[in-house]
Amino acid sequence: MSQSDRLFVDLLANCRRSAVHLEMRDVYGIEEEDAAFAAWKAGHRPDPADPASWWTDFHTWVRDAAARGVRFRRARIVSEPVTDYIRYEHACTFQNIAAGEEVRWLPRREASDLALPGNDFWLFDDTTVMFNYFTGKGGSAGAELNQTSSVAKLCSAAFAAVWERAVPHQEYQV
Repeated sequence: MSQSDRLFVDLLANCRRSAVHLEMRDVYGIEEEDAAFAAWKAGHRPDPADPASWWTDFHTWVRDAAARGVRFRRARIVSEPVTDYIRYEHACTFQNIAAGEEVRWLPRREASDLALPGNDFWLFDDTTVMFNYFTGKGGSAGAELNQTSSVAKLCSAAFAAVWERAVPHQEYQV
């Protein structure tokens, strides 16, 4: 388990009401996803009816927290036309939903007048921010915890503004 995963699991264990995730990159190069992304590009599609073939620890963590009342929302700001990576994410989002997340998509051109933090983040219970950092090629560059009230408020307001404008997953076409 990576250090970022450990941090996420610890934050989730203490989360009581809400966990929101804002993603703003068009390409991620997460090493753990390389094989699945390559398989998807080669034509493999995960089968929603066969969760044993795609369910991960992350899905279990989300499912367990959602079962105890944590509301999970994920918003993705994307450029259009979308990249292959975003097509892959869109095709696999049923997995997030099966675990207990709500997911929405916002075309980047509709976010131009929103004040957004410079990095992707998770926000737990509107108080604790975990910023996710990435390299120029999209690989993980670690995470940073921030519990400064003004930073949490900025992230909460940014997420709320994106969520309000974003299109629910089932309605967003790539």
